[in-house]
Amino acid sequence: MNRLIHIGFGNIVNTGKIIAIVSPDSAPVKRMVQNAKEKGMAIDATQGRKTKSVLVMENSQLVLSALLPETIAGRAQLCGEESLSGGGEEDE
Repeated sequence: MNRLIHIGFGNIVNTGKIIAIVSPDSAPVKRMVQNAKEKGMAIDATQGRKTKSVLVMENSQLVLSALLPETIAGRAQLCGEESLSGGGEEDE
């Protein structure tokens, strides 16, 4: 079940398309982000704030967020638990 989660400043992503949520601090991730920006495959959802997490998507796009990876992961897990418990709005 694909769910949408808020990643800050009114930006929303599909949890079913997320492969990884990583911190942008390491050199390999910084290179990944720079390469994605050069290829037009980076989506900056930080609204000018500091990038605190990078979401790696199925289609090789990167989504930059100003929220911490733990915050986004927690929201994604909550969405998963809601679908397991049957608490979705799709029945209405």
